[in-house]
Amino acid sequence: MKIAIACDHAGFEYKEAIKAKLTQEGYTLEDFGTHSTASMDYPDTSHPLATSVENKSNELGILICGSANGVAMTANKHQGVRAAICWENEISALARTHNDANVVCLPARFISLELAQEIVHTFLNTPFEGGRHANRVNKISC
Repeated sequence: MKIAIACDHAGFEYKEAIKAKLTQEGYTLEDFGTHSTASMDYPDTSHPLATSVENKSNELGILICGSANGVAMTANKHQGVRAAICWENEISALARTHNDANVVCLPARFISLELAQEIVHTFLNTPFEGGRHANRVNKISC
């Protein structure tokens, strides 16, 4: 599975740790940056990641910023992208099973790295349930 990953300056340390863990687990990752803790604008990494999920060059995406709000708002501007802010593991599972979310957004300033990694693991390994949820998901795009 090919996964896109990106962050802003507030999410850089989490991105690097998550990237290392996923690489060790055998995932193929495309890193859209940022590549340091220097202040930057989150749309500069969120839009390219969302485009890669939208055009299916990456199956799923991981975005990380301080609150997860900015990266989620940016990613959700793209048709076919369903970015979910997840701060608990159960929300990550429901985002996949009920909403067919294809981008997980993590709030680095509000969750531990251990929880962030657990959320990512759940997100990547939980399938969409389909059924009654497919009708709802099909109504999301404008």
